[in-house]
Amino acid sequence: MRDGLENNHALVLPPLYAIIDFSNFAAEPDPISAIVQFAERLMEAGAKLIQLRDKSEPAEPRRLLSCARELRRITLDRAMLIINDRIDLCLATDADGVHLGQEDLSPAAARRIFDQAIFDRNKNEQRQIIGFSTHNLDQLREADSLPVDYIAIGPVFATANKRKPDPVVGLAGVREARELTRKPLVAIGGITRQSCASVIEAGADAVAVISDLVRDPGKSVEEFLSILG
Repeated sequence: MRDGLENNHALVLPPLYAIIDFSNFAAEPDPISAIVQFAERLMEAGAKLIQLRDKSEPAEPRRLLSCARELRRITLDRAMLIINDRIDLCLATDADGVHLGQEDLSPAAARRIFDQAIFDRNKNEQRQIIGFSTHNLDQLREADSLPVDYIAIGPVFATANKRKPDPVVGLAGVREARELTRKPLVAIGGITRQSCASVIEAGADAVAVISDLVRDPGKSVEEFLSILG
């Protein structure tokens, strides 16, 4: 599902950017099945974009591939699917795009790989999305000149979802980021139903959420969408 990309390549993001972190399901008897059920509940409540990420060490690419394939199966024609970090898994599962961090493959290299893949398949199809994480205004300025479709800024608030989180940018950082780019801006880091409206008001196009979806995904998505409009 790539209908977020219009013909002029301008990306229109849904206001809620739901992230499924494998670590939240690792203790389940069947983590992949649990993730699929969780994603179904997200979509049934109205989520239109889902990112899969797995920061486990050591990495288990076969497990992540199986999970990505299952998510692609259920999200097809229902929601955009973004794979964190792994452009190879994005291509293998025909996901809608990849989200890259500062220490991952460069966006320019990722775009070349995507374009070559389309050429090799000899298909007239929409290009895949590239998102890119930034953690300060210098990184954001650089990202604005890169071949990325959206830019993430954060952490906006304190978060427990990263072992070594970058310094908090706050709402002021979101406002400054908005002034520096016209690309879609995703705010991430510690965002809840209580704080999401203020983040959008500060200039973000979408809020990325992990923790505040876990306990009751259906209710959480409904409440987020009610607030975000």
